[in-house]
Amino acid sequence: MGRGRVQLKRIENKISRQVTFSKRRTGFLKKAHEISVLCDADVALIVFSSKGKLFEYSTNSSMDAILERYERYSYAEQLLTAPESETQASWTLESTKLKARIEVLEKNIRHYVGEDLEQLNLRELQNVEQQLDTALKRIRTKKNQLMHESISELHKKEKALRDTNNSLSKKLKENEKNSEHQCSMPQLPQPHSVASFATTSGPFLGAALREEGLAQTYPVSMMPLWMIRHINQ
Repeated sequence: MGRGRVQLKRIENKISRQVTFSKRRTGFLKKAHEISVLCDADVALIVFSSKGKLFEYSTNSSMDAILERYERYSYAEQLLTAPESETQASWTLESTKLKARIEVLEKNIRHYVGEDLEQLNLRELQNVEQQLDTALKRIRTKKNQLMHESISELHKKEKALRDTNNSLSKKLKENEKNSEHQCSMPQLPQPHSVASFATTSGPFLGAALREEGLAQTYPVSMMPLWMIRHINQ
């Protein structure tokens, strides 16, 4: 004979109820995992035992993300179906949800800085560790990007300074070359006038030249000897 249909009612025997809960809970979690893998669905399962112990399951997305998604869809549906008289109540409900969400975020922040970890189980600790590893990878990627940009900017400044230094060195060499060329050119002697000759030959010659008006007309090299002797006499 086949197995008879079991009537669904509360099991009075405490031990049998605990054994049945353990078996059905394991099968329930297994079914939730199977539907998430086979159908690529986001599944969140929360079970409280009669003693208040929590059992939960969530897919790759965290439990908080799935609950937030559920609250968002549930609230949007309530706004579409609720009459205008219930608008104030809906806002009150939304405020309560936001306060609860803030408490959850504050609790997560405390967990991320290493506080209040005693209340977490192994799965929750692993979830916190995974999120910290992800955040650390993002921080390192951003740091490496900023370091590469800074190094690239320094290379550009170095190249600009090197070009400026080469230009200044080139101009300095050209100025030194022009100075050496000017110093190597021979200096032409200046012609002596009769006045300078008179200064070196004696006061009489200078005075005679000035009287004759020849000091500014003929240089010494152009005056004949008889004129010089005539002036000295």
